[in-house]
Amino acid sequence: MKNHFSLLDPLRFGAALSVAVFHLMFWSWAWPSIGVPPGFEHYVAADVQFPSAAPFTWFGWVGVEIFFVISGFVIANSASKSSATEFLFGRALRLYPAVWVCSTATFIVLLLFASGSASEFVLPYIRAMLLIPKGITGEWIDCVYWTLAAEMAFYGLVFCALLTKKMTLRHLAWGLTIYSGVFNAFALLVVSRVIPSDILYLVVLMFRVPCAAWLLNHGCFFALGIWLFISANRKLTGLEQFAVAVTILSGCAEIYYFSSFLLTHIPAISGQSPFVPIVVWAAAVFLIAVAANRSRRSTGTASPDAAGCLRTRYLRTIGLITYPLYLTHNVIGSAIIRVLIDAGLDASLAVEAGLGILVLVCWLICAKIEPAIRRSLTQIFSYFGRLPKTEPLSSLRSPPPGLRLPLPIRAKVNFTGR
Repeated sequence: MKNHFSLLDPLRFGAALSVAVFHLMFWSWAWPSIGVPPGFEHYVAADVQFPSAAPFTWFGWVGVEIFFVISGFVIANSASKSSATEFLFGRALRLYPAVWVCSTATFIVLLLFASGSASEFVLPYIRAMLLIPKGITGEWIDCVYWTLAAEMAFYGLVFCALLTKKMTLRHLAWGLTIYSGVFNAFALLVVSRVIPSDILYLVVLMFRVPCAAWLLNHGCFFALGIWLFISANRKLTGLEQFAVAVTILSGCAEIYYFSSFLLTHIPAISGQSPFVPIVVWAAAVFLIAVAANRSRRSTGTASPDAAGCLRTRYLRTIGLITYPLYLTHNVIGSAIIRVLIDAGLDASLAVEAGLGILVLVCWLICAKIEPAIRRSLTQIFSYFGRLPKTEPLSSLRSPPPGLRLPLPIRAKVNFTGR
């Protein structure tokens, strides 16, 4: 069957670039208006501002919400074909090699550029290497790692569901739909001052980043990804379509109240519309839904030609670059731009050149370094007999127990994702 989902790799790459542009061309100079402590990137960033570009860069953060939807989709696909141990091992091999490389590179850059004490970075570095959520206190080695706390929490839910052998993908999707939907509806009332409370206002914002592992804000995005995966395999029931509508409205609410928070506190963008990031996110979700629908309608008889296979490999490479690009763009990207500006390059040109350099570095990481680490880890686990035993599909538990769908999985998702 022709793989419709390969088109989602450039979508992930575009989302990563939008987040990078947001941090490098907007957040790097706009953060003092919010009054929150900066991340370690302020040690390495050049003192430049891009106020004229603010109308086009301020909403790039919505790329994270796009990531979460795609992650829900990809992890549902992975879980539907794996045992609990296979899923856990596969996720570890996917996440840790890049994190080890990128966090180590970030640590080295901070040691070279930062004027503060090196001891300030040690604990955040160790926490990043182990992917331990920091909670309310402490710092990540790079503030963008907060999304990994949410990802790890979602993976944990999927793993626990696989262990129970009773929960299905639909159970998990319904739980996250209701859990996150109720919170985002409440948060919207608080942020819009229908429920006037400064304490609740701070609590709502706290659960967005410092306590992201609770998935109160972002659970709806993962749930939407699961629903879209199910829709790629069969037509959704009326009740499931209602759940999709709830997750979309919940996602729009989360994006709206965070947009409103930024627009209220940053004078440079006070005249912008909070609906712009919603439109961008909705367009991305529409593309994912179209790909899922095409997969379900595909007869599965056509085989891709050589040109199609080559194009798929190129798109897959772009998708693989996304993860290290996301992990390195903030601190390391800021350092590269600073070097280029100090060398006399125009600030805007320095950002463009810096992102180009970073993409090449990330290609090296995903194409050469990550696979080598992954192979070494696999050999080590194999040597000590810790590799999960792969069972044939016929021997795996029958649906509906576990996370398997009651219909055959027709979607062959050769799609990279965290």
